[in-house]
Amino acid sequence: MQILLKKYTLALKHTFSISRESHDYQDTMIVGLSLNGQTGYGEATSNPYYKITVESMMGEIETVREKIESFDFTLPEVFHQFLTEQGLSNFTICALDLAAHDLYGKLLGKPLYDIWGTGINHYPTSNYTIGIADIPTMVRKMEEKPWPIYKIKLGTENDVEIVRELRKHTDAIFRIDANCAWTAEETIANAPLLKELAVEFLEQPLKASDWDGMKKVSEHCVLPVIADESCILESDVEACGPYFDGINIKLTKCGGLTPALRMIKKGKAMGLKVMVGCMTESSVGISAIAQLAPQLDFVDMDGAMLLKEDIANGIRINEDASLEFPKLGGSGITLK
Repeated sequence: MQILLKKYTLALKHTFSISRESHDYQDTMIVGLSLNGQTGYGEATSNPYYKITVESMMGEIETVREKIESFDFTLPEVFHQFLTEQGLSNFTICALDLAAHDLYGKLLGKPLYDIWGTGINHYPTSNYTIGIADIPTMVRKMEEKPWPIYKIKLGTENDVEIVRELRKHTDAIFRIDANCAWTAEETIANAPLLKELAVEFLEQPLKASDWDGMKKVSEHCVLPVIADESCILESDVEACGPYFDGINIKLTKCGGLTPALRMIKKGKAMGLKVMVGCMTESSVGISAIAQLAPQLDFVDMDGAMLLKEDIANGIRINEDASLEFPKLGGSGITLK
């Protein structure tokens, strides 16, 4: 196989703020794996919370480039095991694993959902994320993008008031993501008020390490709670089971589609709701997430929709929130 690496700096339509950071640009690494006239593409974004940069990921790949290019590629799962043995970070493994899956499907001439035996007649609607801002700005973002489901980022001193004001402007479903900014007491107190405002669920209200707090929340919160920062690796699914109603899997954090498929299966077996979320990827990463959509209860795949300009073609999210799956094999990705 031949490896292609490229860094992009993706400009966002609006400043994107969550409880711990704000940014106007997102750095991302695109990986291409070429074999037998086909090229598969994968992606992983930089992330200061997890101390990941594009340069660090590219540096990791360069240290094992020769091994990867001489690898006898057959199945993505075998390739993923090989990558894990090289001691690479999960973000780097994700980009390579996504590229391997896209390549594998293109070599077979089949989309991944077909290879996995899942149809595309039914899939959840992606939410559209509204980052933290002043209320008029948040309202303006909703008016600019009318959508059936909004994920509202919170973690301010007036979170419930924000939701109360936003509710005056739309009948859409609301999902709340506090990104670890609340305490157990705040979560339990906020939940009844947010439930009255037609909030569907809360995502990761507490710090990932606050298991005592999550025990209180699991016993007293009137809204379902979905794990995000508490559910990174495959082993975290079982740990989250007693405390959460569902899990939000991020491909970059767990290491790609290969472990994500196992996490989906494990979560369902435990009776958890299963969601896959994005990290403001381009359509390279989003198209990989889309292949999983028929297996999910919830999906957050609006990353490319938040960009001023996309760098790839793949899954298309229409204005009515329906999906147009690409006809190419794999994840169906082509770079612009």
